[in-house]
Amino acid sequence: MAKKVLVVDDDPDVRLFSVTVMEENGYTPLEATNGEEGMKIIKKEMPDLLILDILMPRESGIRLYRNLKTSESLKHIPVIVLSGIAEKSFLRSQKVLTEFGGEPVPEPEAYLEKPVKAEVLADMIKKVIG
Repeated sequence: MAKKVLVVDDDPDVRLFSVTVMEENGYTPLEATNGEEGMKIIKKEMPDLLILDILMPRESGIRLYRNLKTSESLKHIPVIVLSGIAEKSFLRSQKVLTEFGGEPVPEPEAYLEKPVKAEVLADMIKKVIG
């Protein structure tokens, strides 16, 4: 059975690009347009991997990532962040959230800045989940 990969991004072009890469490489794609929708799909489908944007309406990728990595039942799901935001900014935001009473949050398995080439995304997916 193909491994399930959930892409959470509010940009339809990025979702289409990511879904195409997944399909061409034998993965089952799932899609969400924001963090809130993403968490519902994660709980229902338990994907093998999450490809996550950072800046989105309704619930940011920052908050979704934190909720995922602090949940005992979900923290095992690997994450590739795919964002136009620099990695330092993402890590700083996680540190800020930690300072407000939370546990430290581990870094994502990979961080790719947009735009990314299809081969780079495909190689990273293979590296993270095989």
